[in-house]
Amino acid sequence: MQNQKGFSLIELVVVVSIMGIVAGTAIPVYHNMKPQININSAARQVMGDLMWARMQAVSQNNRYKIIFLNDHQYQILDDDNNNGTADINETIITKDLQNNYLDVIFNPVPSQYPIFSPDGLLYGLLEVTITLENPHGEKSLTVARTGRVKIN
Repeated sequence: MQNQKGFSLIELVVVVSIMGIVAGTAIPVYHNMKPQININSAARQVMGDLMWARMQAVSQNNRYKIIFLNDHQYQILDDDNNNGTADINETIITKDLQNNYLDVIFNPVPSQYPIFSPDGLLYGLLEVTITLENPHGEKSLTVARTGRVKIN
């Protein structure tokens, strides 16, 4: 008999069958985990933006304010003159959670917008809590008086 290279038809059928079985069990598991992955990712995005705003407040020596527009959009205001409102030459960055996480919304307390002062502390409040929700659960973010942001 000659020494032949390659795979037999039976070997290929066995490998394709095993891959089908693995995919058949993995896809439903991933589908069930997707909402939890979305809410965790959205919480990390908001946390990252809050930490970025705090660092910018320190580096630019002025306040940065986070303004929640609705249940899925927020703005980061570079408040150069520290008056708490958006003026003509102040930079505003708008973020929308539903661009990447369609099922995630947040429920901030409307009067408790985080404002980071030039020393990195939370300005005017002792603590701010932002709750993110989707049909399968919720995550909350806490901004402490010290400016520390954490996911609970």
